[in-house]
Amino acid sequence: MTETIKLKSPIDGSIYAERPVATDQQVNAAVERARAAQVEWAKTSIATRGKYMLAMLEALVGMADEIVPEIAWQMGRPVRYGGEFGGVKERTQYMVEIAEKALAPVPASNPKDGFRRYVKKEPLGVVMVIAPWNYPYLTAVNTIVPALMAGSTVILKHAAQTLLVGERFAQAFEKAGLPKGVFQNIVLNHAQTERLLGSGKIDHVNFTGSVAGGRAIEKAAAGTFMTLGLELGGKDPAYVLPDAKMDHAIANLAEGAFFNSGQCCCGIERVYVHEKVYDDFVEGFIAESRNWTLGNPLDKDAVIGPMAQPRFADLIREQKAEALRKGATAHLNVKDERDQAGSPYLPAEVLTGVNHQMSVMREESFGPIVGVMKVRDDEEAIALMNDSPYGLTASIWTADTEHAVRIGDRVETGTVFMNRCDYLDPALVWTGVKDTGKGAALSAIGYDNLTRPKSYHLREKI
Repeated sequence: MTETIKLKSPIDGSIYAERPVATDQQVNAAVERARAAQVEWAKTSIATRGKYMLAMLEALVGMADEIVPEIAWQMGRPVRYGGEFGGVKERTQYMVEIAEKALAPVPASNPKDGFRRYVKKEPLGVVMVIAPWNYPYLTAVNTIVPALMAGSTVILKHAAQTLLVGERFAQAFEKAGLPKGVFQNIVLNHAQTERLLGSGKIDHVNFTGSVAGGRAIEKAAAGTFMTLGLELGGKDPAYVLPDAKMDHAIANLAEGAFFNSGQCCCGIERVYVHEKVYDDFVEGFIAESRNWTLGNPLDKDAVIGPMAQPRFADLIREQKAEALRKGATAHLNVKDERDQAGSPYLPAEVLTGVNHQMSVMREESFGPIVGVMKVRDDEEAIALMNDSPYGLTASIWTADTEHAVRIGDRVETGTVFMNRCDYLDPALVWTGVKDTGKGAALSAIGYDNLTRPKSYHLREKI
């Protein structure tokens, strides 16, 4: 019997899509096609590669009417948000725009008479992208576009929860006329993925997902010497200072905590508020959070949809119950008949009276729950922000830019925000520290991580 991957929709628990897992022969053939196609693709000019990427983008945007409800059915995000096209456009266009300069040879900094010396940035070869379900287009495009622009070929293995996204990318590239084998979408199970990574046939893998998943990737790739890009867990903090513009901080932190049902890599999961403004912040934050109401994601009025899978919602329920047992207070307490064990429907929640002995303040939640904690000063806030195994982003809310920089210099994180959160700027490198992973995406540095340096030391005068 042919093995299949079944996509169970969080909307109603039905099987929304089902696809056969590739056979080992099909996997090997895909890798061989990618390897063969890469030779000619690397000879293609960067300008021509860019035209293909922009044509793919145009084709993808042209599918919006189909893609938006597909996202809702696959992982639960409300249709009111219209998909991920804004970010996909911004990232694709920017990485195409900077490619010529970012991929240009780098001359030696100390010229020597009679010699030509420089470093070329060579494509890695075959790049595998293992993409997650929470932002299925945005996270995938972070590597797909720059890898292709750099002259590598790409094999995409998308999450089971968002099976159809890989097909949409494949359709868009086909409409763009991309040469055969340069981009391929493939359906694999975990065992096949591990075997492929351990085969030595893949030159680079980019994985976005859990810490456990990242460790499995590293283990599978051990001994192959392939390069890795790993964006793993997060527990992103915010610190609100007394001089913060309170209405702005409240509105943006609520969105940072609850957008996409809290299923954001850089979403806000814990908020530290200076004692001078704590009461005002909590009052306003609770009021603002009540606007983040739960609904059917196919309803244009729904603000929060179901979580992608029931087990994700159950984890949040366990974190909330533990926090309440240890003395925390829940402030929203929304009653919804769909909110029960084994259901992906989970209303937003705000907790106070929390501390770092509670899992909700230490362990990744990845859901619509946030703890708010009072702090005395910067020293306490910084210590608590760093009291985490993760480090993707941290946001600081203040009117004093230099103060924010001084705090940011001491926070163990990949990105420091001031007066904003939960955003990825393609001109800035996307990276993390500690258990959040390693590697870097986007910006010119992202290109450095998707190429290998090759030195040319040429004596022209003898």
